[in-house]
Amino acid sequence: MCHSTLSPESARPLFRRLHGSLARGLTIAALALASVLSPAPPARAESFSSGGVVASDAIEAAAPDAAIGADLFGQSAPVRIERLADGVPGWAARDGTGALLGYIGSTWEIAGSVGYSGRPLDVLVAITPQAKIAGAKLMRHSEPVLTLGISDADIARFVNGFAGLDLAAAREDILKPADDLPDVIARATVSTGVIRDGILRSARTLAIGRGLIAAGGGIDRLSYAPADWDALLAMGALAQAHVTMDTAATALAGASVPVPSGPGAFLDLWTGLIDTPTVGQNLLGQQMFTQAVGALGPGETALIVISAGVQSPRGTAWKRSGSFERIAVVQGAQRIMPRAEDFLLIKKLAIAGAPFAKEISVFRMPAQGFEPTLPFRVEITAARDTAAGGTVAMVIGADYALPDAFRLAPPPEPEALWHEIWRAKRVQTVFTAAMLGALTLILFAQEGIVRRPKLWRRLRIGFLATTLFGLGWGINGQLSVVQVMAFVQSLLTGFRWETFLIEPVIFLIWSFVALGLLFWGRGVYCGWLCPFGALQELLNTAARRLGIRQIAVPQALHERLWVIKYTLFVAILALGFYSMHDALVLAEVEPFKTAISLRFLRAGPFVLFVLALLGAGLFIERFYCRYLCPLGAGLAIPAKLKIFDWLKRRPQCGRECRLCEPSCTVGAIDPLGRINPNECVLCLRCQVIYHDPTGCTVLKRRARAAAPTSPAAGAPK
Repeated sequence: MCHSTLSPESARPLFRRLHGSLARGLTIAALALASVLSPAPPARAESFSSGGVVASDAIEAAAPDAAIGADLFGQSAPVRIERLADGVPGWAARDGTGALLGYIGSTWEIAGSVGYSGRPLDVLVAITPQAKIAGAKLMRHSEPVLTLGISDADIARFVNGFAGLDLAAAREDILKPADDLPDVIARATVSTGVIRDGILRSARTLAIGRGLIAAGGGIDRLSYAPADWDALLAMGALAQAHVTMDTAATALAGASVPVPSGPGAFLDLWTGLIDTPTVGQNLLGQQMFTQAVGALGPGETALIVISAGVQSPRGTAWKRSGSFERIAVVQGAQRIMPRAEDFLLIKKLAIAGAPFAKEISVFRMPAQGFEPTLPFRVEITAARDTAAGGTVAMVIGADYALPDAFRLAPPPEPEALWHEIWRAKRVQTVFTAAMLGALTLILFAQEGIVRRPKLWRRLRIGFLATTLFGLGWGINGQLSVVQVMAFVQSLLTGFRWETFLIEPVIFLIWSFVALGLLFWGRGVYCGWLCPFGALQELLNTAARRLGIRQIAVPQALHERLWVIKYTLFVAILALGFYSMHDALVLAEVEPFKTAISLRFLRAGPFVLFVLALLGAGLFIERFYCRYLCPLGAGLAIPAKLKIFDWLKRRPQCGRECRLCEPSCTVGAIDPLGRINPNECVLCLRCQVIYHDPTGCTVLKRRARAAAPTSPAAGAPK
């Protein structure tokens, strides 16, 4: 086998011609390529250009127009959009006849959804009155994998795939992945995961806020136990208020017809919800209870108001006005006056032990704007005319809260999305953890491994192949500088563990790398776990075996070319604070998305760019890692905190022996034999030479010096 190398002396004229353009040309090539291929962000996916901290009110949520509303609900004609200011923010959509089609909400406005890039992600999601998703439309995002290389049709197909989903269904059914997703979408697991989570959370919140599904356990409408009046009061089934004539006379002083004083009852009030049969059936009897609750619509409840005394809660004005103006149900900022069509007259109570009741009324409470499981107050207003022509009034209130005995057990809190994803990806997670465990053993046992060159080579080639085919192309475990940028952005806009835990493979690798930086430096990832790095090294190994001449880059030029990757890293990170879209375009200098994440399923120029880098790597081992990788540059900065120095050197290294220098995978050893930790990828090749008695010059000289001197030829025995 022939391994020929182009010497520095013979290569120097070539590099003189390239030196003026290589540093600039390679840096600009990927940026120009991505800029040409990626148009300005369309209306469906606006990229945010504002820098700094993103507050929830700093960016206006996307608002639907008539055309978007028609598209979301599948209408041929534009629909009427009405802004809803009360409760959960959103819009009501109605057709030409005024019939309600459903509701529309913004994931940014409702849930504050943030993408993996650390920037706001806004999807308009529409739900029907039957609590099903009618459609969804991605309006704004800064997700890297969705910004470049994926068509609008693929994205629309993904978000529209939620149409018809029942928000009351089991969460595990909701999260089942679709089988017909485009491959490029299916591999964008992080971005699609946060989009899916934003759609589901916002749609469910909107459905709860509009009374389409229950927020908690709701009211128990099945249980029944016989009870008398005192037992119901002891349960807290009815709230009470008692006002004497003396109190009313004082409060209504100045009335033209004075309220007489005395200890008698001005108003005795009992009120509460009667949906639970234990309350309603005992109070009214089976027939009247059935009549009262049988007229209730979805989400509606029945409120009973029982009174005695001289003050009438109902009065008579409601017969003319159509509303009971003396009665108000107050819950938070909501104030509801019962309407005449919601009134049912009850003539007498059926329960044993009930006091005398002058008026018994049942009112149907609306599904929207009233939550029966939350406390509320029933207020009765007593007003009298004054001699001066004015009015004097007093308000009598009874505070009610649904007893725990009449509540259904609330459903368990939905499991966090990342929990479910980790469980669904347990095979990928175990595989990744096994790889990280194996690498840990290799690095801790490196002293014994490097003394056996064949074992080291087999382990090295085998692990790199597993990294490429398993970790990279198999489960998409490729880190990127975009993730570094997303992490920095999240620290400024509000860090949430859920955003990063949503992709278990990436999270495990980053966690391991973060710890590995302290023990071994950047090489723990760049040299062993980077799929694109593995691809370069495996191709270069094959090239050497085929006899392709290797180019030895002169040390002076080699060190100056390092500037490119550090400049790229700083530029991408800084540009992200100004324009996330521009930063993502510049990040296209990384070939990872094309070569690993999308498996070369991308536009031709992107593929040609990657092939050019791999072609250069056939002549200069790990060409991209050496000079262009911004991720490697970013990892080199915290790697300066490395605690241990595992790589051994001798005083003679670089002076008496320079075998390690040309053999280094990325040229991290200078002519003096020093290993640059910022560049070292921990391939252990120099350690194999260090311990090789047949290769290391120092060891061979020691062996010759230690060998016994053979007798001179012809000497007498």
